[in-house]
Formats: sequence, structure tokens, C-alpha cells
Amino acid sequence: MSDAFQWLYSDIVKEHFQNPKNVFDPDEKFVADAEGVVGNIKCGDQMMFLLKIKDDTISDVRWRTYGCASAIASTSMLSSVIVGMPLREAYGIKPADIAKRLGGLPENKIHCSVLGDKALRAAIDSWLDKNGRSGEFKGEDAVVVCTCLNITDKDIEQAVKDGARTWEALQAATKIGTVCGGCKVKAEEFLHEFAHIYGA
Repeated sequence: MSDAFQWLYSDIVKEHFQNPKNVFDPDEKFVADAEGVVGNIKCGDQMMFLLKIKDDTISDVRWRTYGCASAIASTSMLSSVIVGMPLREAYGIKPADIAKRLGGLPENKIHCSVLGDKALRAAIDSWLDKNGRSGEFKGEDAVVVCTCLNITDKDIEQAVKDGARTWEALQAATKIGTVCGGCKVKAEEFLHEFAHIYGA
């Protein structure tokens, strides 16, 4: 193994990449209560999360991804962490939480860790929908990006889903950054992240 690989990734990342936990195996006949799929195979990253849920708690999980070492390792770690966790707590997990548990990720690979938590939330949302509880946790994990106009990462995500791919298009859709402009750097990070997930 090259020195560069050892420098980029922690031993925990390497362990979860080389021996990922809770990977979906069709032969296992895993019967899920909920499924969430995010990403775009054309961009090279797609993530599926399957959950078993009992008494509003995740009792078991399986996942599958088309992605890089960071995506595989972060999803493996996430899947290990959420077993036995209440749905509401699992819904609030952030990529930074998982990256910290992994001992950090290279800066240019942080975006790879966002697919897991988004697929997890999609699975939880689908379960809530099926059980007449649509939108119960929506907004609880929102991050305010533009304090002048109270624009959150959820607003940016929706704008990207609607087709925004540039700063100008994001501004046209949300008016973000039109007051003080101090949010531009953080907003563009979210813009890049969501464009990666939903396809450039």
C-alpha cells in the first residue's frame, strides 16, 4: 500500500472500506420496512439504504453504494452507528459526525460522505409516509445558511432539485446572498454537494 494512501485515510477508514459492515446481499433475503435511494449513477455515486424498524427504533440495516472508498467507509460506519438508535436521533446525523468517527476524511472527499445520511433520511421519510406520519421530522435537521433571509440547506437542496447548478441560478431561485453576501462560501459548498448528489 502506498504512503499516499496511508496519509490520506485513517486506519478506521481503511478498515470500513476493506471490511464494510451491513452491506446488502440479495441472497440474504433481507426484508426491509423502509428503503431510501439517493444519488445519480451518471455521476458515479448512488446510495441505497434498507431499514428494519421496530417501535420507532432502527433494529437492522443494509446498504449498497456505487462510490469511492470514502463513500463505502462512511456508509459502513453510519450503518454500524444507527442500529438500535431511535428514528429521530438517526434522522439528525450529519456527515461531520460520521467523518469524526472515522478519524477524519480528506477535504476533497467530504462530499462523498453525504450520500449515506441522505439515503438514511430518505428511508426514514418513506417509512413515516407509509405510516401516516409524513414530514414528521422535516426541518429538524435544517441548517441556516443565510441568516439575513433565513435560508437553509433545505432551501438550497430544493433549488438544486429544481435545476439550479450555478450561484446565479441559486440566487434567482432563493435570493440567497442578496443582502450582505456573507453566506456565499457556505452556500456554494452546499450547492456543490447537492449538485453532486442529484446530478450535475
